Amino acid sequence: MNTHLLTQTLTDFDRWMTTHPQAVVEQEDRETSAAQTRSYTKERLLALTEEELYDYLSPLWAMLMWGNKHYQIDNIIASNGMPLLRKHLANLIYGEDSIEKRWDEFREKIKGIGPAMMSELLCKTHPEQYLLWNRKTHNGFTLLQITGIPRYESSLTGKTYAHLSAQGRDILAFAKQHGNRIIRDMLTLNTFIWHDLQQAPEIETAQAKHPEKLPATAKESAFIHNDIRDKLADIGRFLGFRAEIEKKVAAGAVVDTVWEATIGNMGRIIYIFEVQTSGSIDSLIMNLMKASGNNAVQGIVAVSDSRQIEKIKRETAALRDIRERLICWDYTEVLKVHESLQYVNETINTLGLVPQGL
Repeated sequence: MNTHLLTQTLTDFDRWMTTHPQAVVEQEDRETSAAQTRSYTKERLLALTEEELYDYLSPLWAMLMWGNKHYQIDNIIASNGMPLLRKHLANLIYGEDSIEKRWDEFREKIKGIGPAMMSELLCKTHPEQYLLWNRKTHNGFTLLQITGIPRYESSLTGKTYAHLSAQGRDILAFAKQHGNRIIRDMLTLNTFIWHDLQQAPEIETAQAKHPEKLPATAKESAFIHNDIRDKLADIGRFLGFRAEIEKKVAAGAVVDTVWEATIGNMGRIIYIFEVQTSGSIDSLIMNLMKASGNNAVQGIVAVSDSRQIEKIKRETAALRDIRERLICWDYTEVLKVHESLQYVNETINTLGLVPQGL
């Protein structure tokens, strides 16, 4: 950890908090939001109605990208079902197993709720213990030269999240030892990171020269697969499509993500996406070929890393029907597109063009 930079920025943060009254107001608003999240006890989570789930998730900062929050939360409910959501939300937040196990189990079982939302719920409920992890935190930890940081949140396992939370607690201890009375928990640490620890362009450029490879472990591959699948659906919804995950589009063909639109009297158009992080490329190609038999399918897209994309292209070179229709998309580009659209939507939504509650 770069303690020199941390000491310097702690001083800057103290000065900002004590000389800007609006900073105090903003922090009080964050505390109020956290208190609302903490009001959902284990018993309350286990009895959630659909409308209560909306009240629980919609205030999250990770939901700022969605103008119509009901639409997105309805998709989460449709993808999982309320019984499964109740069970795993209660276990993630209040379970007795280690955070590593609870985190991994949630990511394995629940669709549409990723690390940013998960960590925000944990941080707001247990601010002394758990870190809020998102792009801003990634930037701050990178500046502080903290080790073990995943390039993308999609590869964030329970073990990694526990490590990052421990690093957050170390920063809290350091701040306390140096007389800082403002940063008292992970919630105020998050305010500090957002205000004083954002990534310099040269760091981002250096990281871009060494893109993350798809991991070798089955668990990490599954997490990345599911995260990309969900983000592809998000991108489709950002663009105005009806987007679904794990959708049957033809006999024997269930694909990871589908974008669908109806154009006047022309009927449906469908774009299908298959994500490849591990396993057989032959099965991916077979699934895409079956799916392409649906006459409404206008585009078929294979999403993977650069190495596997080259394999997919070689394997499909002799298959004329699919070769001429197949589009390949590097998964790192999917993540970048999602991040850019998220920023655009969050910025537009702060204008208040869509009334809250819709």
